[in-house]
Amino acid sequence: MFQPKFTLTSLLLDNLSKIERFYGQLEALKIPKKLELNLERDNLIQSTYVSNSIEGNPLSLPEVTNLLLDGRVPANRDEKEVKNYFELLKNLPNMTTKYLDLGLVTDLHSKLLVGVNDEIAGKIRNKKVVVGGYKKNDGELKLVVKHDPPYHKQAQIGDYLTKLLSWSNESSEQAILKAGIFHHQYVYLHPFMDGNGRTCRLLTAFVLLKNEYQINKYFVLDDYYDLDRKEYSDKLNSADQGDKTEWLEYFTSGVRYSLQSSLGRVNNMMKTLKVENRPTSKETEVLAFLEQNQQITSSDLADHLEVSRQQAHKFLASLLEKGLIDKKGETKKSYYFIK
Repeated sequence: MFQPKFTLTSLLLDNLSKIERFYGQLEALKIPKKLELNLERDNLIQSTYVSNSIEGNPLSLPEVTNLLLDGRVPANRDEKEVKNYFELLKNLPNMTTKYLDLGLVTDLHSKLLVGVNDEIAGKIRNKKVVVGGYKKNDGELKLVVKHDPPYHKQAQIGDYLTKLLSWSNESSEQAILKAGIFHHQYVYLHPFMDGNGRTCRLLTAFVLLKNEYQINKYFVLDDYYDLDRKEYSDKLNSADQGDKTEWLEYFTSGVRYSLQSSLGRVNNMMKTLKVENRPTSKETEVLAFLEQNQQITSSDLADHLEVSRQQAHKFLASLLEKGLIDKKGETKKSYYFIK
């Protein structure tokens, strides 16, 4: 079985400790459902934008947001890339009952590139590729190779990838470290002709979800990679020689940063929500009446306040929207009570 090499440095241990603390604090927050859904939606859009942008997709964040929220059919390749990624990322939690195997990986890659590059979608490469870029040298453009994957034959790549996936399923390694190790090893193998970075980030999210870290619901990692894309690439390459310590320090720093940022953001949103949900003086009177009577109907309130039933219903509907009371029943005889 694949055996990763790394050292548990003080930075790694500190990161892991703070990750557990920040994640626990996020889980302990009683986030209102509406706020939770908005947070997850924003995370999914942000992650989709950054992950595609890293790979050269030219769409801006407002363009990506409009495309995904409007729900319209993508008009070109760039929009199709974004839409495919978003749909896969959104549906990842529904896939965690599945075993992480070669079939799942190729299916994910196929869906990622459908309508974008159907010729290579879901097909492990069978030719040599290198990762790098062209730079001018003495007036000529020359290819500077940053990474030359270890295998270039389909059978070898498939065999290596299968071993990596088996390790991910069976290893008892700490979940965050497992996700980081998997992330590098997958990129190092570079199993497809195109779409490796995006597939890797989807699979890393899958590994975290599989190990009960609610990525996308609470936090995303792509924002951290986007702070310095060259550092992200350099840190990945630092593990190519075998020792993954430097990369894992970077990766866990990213999880820590993302969780801490998310925690601050959620707390601020909840403070704003509390201010917005503060009851008016008339609504405070309604709450006092509810405390005295435990449960009331809109007719009871109308009689008490000496207002119309429509006005009473309006007060109750506002308190319902603010999450300060609950309602049972859907007819005119429904009653209301304090949460």
